[in-house]
Amino acid sequence: MAELRGIVPILGVCLLVSAGLSYAETPSGDAGGQDLSTMSLDEVSRRLDNPLTDLWSLVFQENLALLESDVIEGIEIQNTFFFQPFMPFKVGSQGGYMFSLRPVFPLVTKPVLDVSESDGDGGHKTGFGDIQVLALAGPNRSDGVIWGVGATFKCPTASNDLLGQGKWQAGPAGMVFWMGKPWVIGLLAQHWSSFAGDDGRPSTSRSDIQYVVRRSIPGGWSLGMGPTVSINWKADSGQQVTFPIGLGITKTVRWGGTPWKLRFEPQYSLVKPDAYGVQWNFRIQIAPVISNPFD
Repeated sequence: MAELRGIVPILGVCLLVSAGLSYAETPSGDAGGQDLSTMSLDEVSRRLDNPLTDLWSLVFQENLALLESDVIEGIEIQNTFFFQPFMPFKVGSQGGYMFSLRPVFPLVTKPVLDVSESDGDGGHKTGFGDIQVLALAGPNRSDGVIWGVGATFKCPTASNDLLGQGKWQAGPAGMVFWMGKPWVIGLLAQHWSSFAGDDGRPSTSRSDIQYVVRRSIPGGWSLGMGPTVSINWKADSGQQVTFPIGLGITKTVRWGGTPWKLRFEPQYSLVKPDAYGVQWNFRIQIAPVISNPFD
């Protein structure tokens, strides 16, 4: 299929990087001051669900989305591959607070809508998207109620106008999670508004709210969901919200002495814009824990 041409190389990169990392052992089994050789896989999995965890990790996330639109026939495919290094730091005299930094580097394949074509299909564009950076700070805790506040940014780094918004964007971010056993429940909210960039591109105002509900199962397994509700405040009334639900399975394993978190989660949008929106999203996530280079 022609629409898969941009997706194949992205999946290839994902597999090659993952295969290479699987041979890399974490020196001394330590990450962020934690002895990973003695930490159970259940505990590693639970801590990696915490946006303010003290474990360093590399997150490779593949999102294959099926789009529906009033101007195209049938289903279009969009693919986004994220590389998200997660870098937490302990701060304060006793390390009583955490500061986490999470840049997100996207590689995007997106359909081109062409109203001059009878089916509205103008092919696909593949390239780099807008880089995001999330910074959060809060108390250093691994159990009970955990909260954090910070800021989030988007940079106009897209290699093609179709793949980004052409604007510098920033706004507040916050999170609150209940880190229990066996349940992890929480919210992570971010908002971006444009303040500079290409004057020829429209201004932006968007909020993303990820809600997480997961239940751990002995043996490094968990079931649950972590979709993101998106609100485009610049869209017409009634066309602003995308509200997905999902149900996924997670397995944490050890390869080469390194814990790896593997996840597959299909998501379906209960609410989406009529003109153009994601109906289904299939998420694959691979996240190896790495050593903290500052310990």
